Amino acid sequence: MQVSFNGYGQQVATFVVGDNVEAGSPVMIGPNGTVNGTAAGGDFCGICLSKGNGYAAVQLKGYVRQSYTGTLSTGRVDLTGAAGGKVKVSGGTDKKVAVLVVDTDDTAKICGFIL
Repeated sequence: MQVSFNGYGQQVATFVVGDNVEAGSPVMIGPNGTVNGTAAGGDFCGICLSKGNGYAAVQLKGYVRQSYTGTLSTGRVDLTGAAGGKVKVSGGTDKKVAVLVVDTDDTAKICGFIL
């Protein structure tokens, strides 16, 4: 790709690490400043960039590249957390996060979206 969205409006905050948090995976907010990993169908507040010493750096806004499952197209899309630290298009009862998908790589199953 010859254009880049990296760094666009990026906002990162530090949270206490909760359950099942992996770097590079969607996370959801937990109680009292913690983040937890998402299960299949989980809503997410951001993507864990790194973790260590009981804390996680979580990207809350901006451009994100993330693995996805299923089919995905560009435009305004409701995403939800999926197994294996991926995202997917939200189903009927899934919790969802509205994002702007700006690029997809259907072969590698990686998408770029703006939180």
